[in-house]
Amino acid sequence: MTMDNNLNELISKLTDFLKTEAKTETVVGQQFQLGDFQCVPVIGIGLGLGVGGGEAKIPSGAGVGGGAGIGIGPLGFLVTKDSEIQFIPTRTSRGLSAAFEKIPDLMEKYLDKNSKKEEQVSS
Repeated sequence: MTMDNNLNELISKLTDFLKTEAKTETVVGQQFQLGDFQCVPVIGIGLGLGVGGGEAKIPSGAGVGGGAGIGIGPLGFLVTKDSEIQFIPTRTSRGLSAAFEKIPDLMEKYLDKNSKKEEQVSS
């Protein structure tokens, strides 16, 4: 097997690995219910890929090497209730707790909106 074949095989294996790891299910997490709210975690993915090879003037003096890496971290949540949707980021100065602190505000806005609609209908 030549160095070109080894390098092509290595690149193929690395890209297959990245294809299986960087998919929709990895980027957008499993939906869950929180009270009346549907929450979907959104995750960011960073990919890195490096390959290299070389040949020497001696017999069997060829080699290839490569590596791939994935970094995954939470970005926030898509939160829905009825027809309203809001993205709540987790990367704020206060972190993940800020996301959960916003849920009562969403509920209050929703209730205020409904009471205004009822007042308009009553008038």
